Amino acid sequence: MDITQLILDDHAEQRRLFSLIEEINASDVEALEAVWGRLSAFLDAHAEAEERHFYPELLKLGEGANDAENGTVEGETEDAIEDHNKLRDAVKAVAAHKAGEKAWFDAIGEANVINSKHMGEEERQGLTDFRLNADLQTRHDLGVRFAAFQARHITGVKPVNKDPEGYVEKHG
Repeated sequence: MDITQLILDDHAEQRRLFSLIEEINASDVEALEAVWGRLSAFLDAHAEAEERHFYPELLKLGEGANDAENGTVEGETEDAIEDHNKLRDAVKAVAAHKAGEKAWFDAIGEANVINSKHMGEEERQGLTDFRLNADLQTRHDLGVRFAAFQARHITGVKPVNKDPEGYVEKHG
């Protein structure tokens, strides 16, 4: 088990769930709400699991990879936490609209754009950085904790935005 692979697997599932929503007819409100309910809970639990189990260790072991903000692990982490906040806000914004309406799909699309941008950056930066700088045992041990956290929070977590600079200061 490797936390970087578990995060990649989660990213694939997030992409799959967003694409399912795109394929459901707007009149099938029950299906839209069910899939969105699962996806929104998954997004929140995934972000929180990363913030508890991945990013604190990345700050200790990483160096900043590829196009990391400021070329540093602190920069890539602050950017990731800020992305998580943007995504939490986008997920919350979906609730202001009725499932199946154009505004609802537009809000889902905005969440998808924010999430896709974040995942791409994380895959090039934090995950690459961790694979280069964390040993296999560390990646395994964190993977176990990450998987257990998500299993305990299968229905989601309370979404709470975090101060990116304060996060890095606390965990760095």
